[in-house]
Amino acid sequence: MSQHLSNPTKKKFSRNFWTVIWMEFFERGSYYGVMSVLSVYLVLSVTEGGLGFSKESVGVIKSTITPLIYLLPILSGALADRFGYRKMLFFSFVVMSTGYALTSISTSYELVFLSLLLMAVGAGFFKPLISGTIARETDESNSSLGFGIFYWSINMGAFLFPLILVPYLKALSWNYIFIMAAVGTGWLVILNFFVYREPPKPKNSKTLPQVFKEIIMVLGDYRFVLMLVIYSCFWILYFQMFDSVLWYLKEKMDMTPVNSVVNHFLGWFVSNPSWKFDAEHVTVINALTIIILQLFISALVKKKPALPTMIFGISIATLGMALLAVSMNAWVFVAGLFIFSIGEMVAHPKFLSYIGLTAPPDKKALYLGYSFLYGVIGSGVGGILGATLYVSLVEKNDKPALFWLIFVAIGIMTIIGLLIYDRFIARRTNT
Repeated sequence: MSQHLSNPTKKKFSRNFWTVIWMEFFERGSYYGVMSVLSVYLVLSVTEGGLGFSKESVGVIKSTITPLIYLLPILSGALADRFGYRKMLFFSFVVMSTGYALTSISTSYELVFLSLLLMAVGAGFFKPLISGTIARETDESNSSLGFGIFYWSINMGAFLFPLILVPYLKALSWNYIFIMAAVGTGWLVILNFFVYREPPKPKNSKTLPQVFKEIIMVLGDYRFVLMLVIYSCFWILYFQMFDSVLWYLKEKMDMTPVNSVVNHFLGWFVSNPSWKFDAEHVTVINALTIIILQLFISALVKKKPALPTMIFGISIATLGMALLAVSMNAWVFVAGLFIFSIGEMVAHPKFLSYIGLTAPPDKKALYLGYSFLYGVIGSGVGGILGATLYVSLVEKNDKPALFWLIFVAIGIMTIIGLLIYDRFIARRTNT
């Protein structure tokens, strides 16, 4: 034991650490497995196995459940500190799994909406519990690696579930995708009960009144709020990847050139392959790009200033979306998704870095905790805006290029907003 203590850099990860890594992998895999096709399933005609909802009504669903997932962690972290992580994880898994299961058997708009709300409540409460456990189960010697494994597990779930499980289950019945998610999150109740152990409690646990007091204090910082609002505009673009991009792919794109190349490659290993690029592969491209390139991209921009790097990343992502406007070629479509993912990888870590660097010294953790409000705004606006514009411009007027150019314009406005922020606001805070 003395040898172990004398060389802390060799400290191994605890059983609890690996337990929550598995929890994160299955929860995120289930979530992205569903989200990779949800907007397609909800609008697909009943004869094709879908529910036949209007795109506008689906936009309302997505603009409700996704912001909830980003908003609830504010409360769940405080509740976990007070009532215990195991109890909150149990609540999260039961509610989440029930939401997925009910969605698999619901057909009316109201019941589907309520079922997905249950899923969102469970997912929102789950969000900070894993990162909180990792923070308490690691120290300075292994925290960086621990959170690296954590982010890797998220993207591996987002890559493998849509790539392997979703196409197979979809061929049987769309309902099986939700059953998969219900099982994928439901079995974690067993893991939580038999394997997970309550992590060391922080010295200072927050009460709910303190949480609400902090909300008022943080939202009173106009510089912070302005940064969130500007940066949220970029996430209006990002959340199109789970809605309008999927509809566009299904209704307007001919992916035969991509299918032919992939099937030719697969033909070296299997006989008569029939692979088909479909909605779930949009998520696969995003996750695979991050898995392959994140470490390389992070190393490239490691020493670059945060705000200019954010602007550069959003410029790359906007360029990726612009490709969707200039061509309907299948390979251009794939390239657009790939380039957008690179831009996201460049911009988002630097956003978190910027918040950490510019927050008041004694409130860095607090500001970082509220920085995810970009997702509340971005998804809240993006779902309804994307659905409304898609129906008006793409379906009714057959002007897909104009549709994508509007989001390119939002990306450009985000860039201009950050440039103005950098010139007139951010620099004053650093002087």
